[in-house]
Amino acid sequence: MTEIGAYEAKTNLPALLRRVERGERITITRHGVAVAELVPPGGRTSIAASAAIDELRTFGNDRRLGPEWSLRDLIDAGRRR
Repeated sequence: MTEIGAYEAKTNLPALLRRVERGERITITRHGVAVAELVPPGGRTSIAASAAIDELRTFGNDRRLGPEWSLRDLIDAGRRR
């Protein structure tokens, strides 16, 4: 994967987009730290909305936020205000 600075990416965006169209992945950095990636559209996976909702519901089951708080406790506390 190619890394490129933010300033250079800004000034060469059309050329970078052509490279990405050909399948290349490019990481954009700011002061040496990765801040974004340019990837072809097929580089991401997407899931159906219903599957995402199911995953979120499953994720929240039996999770605790400290020894005495659950996510449900915090939601209910917020509704009382």
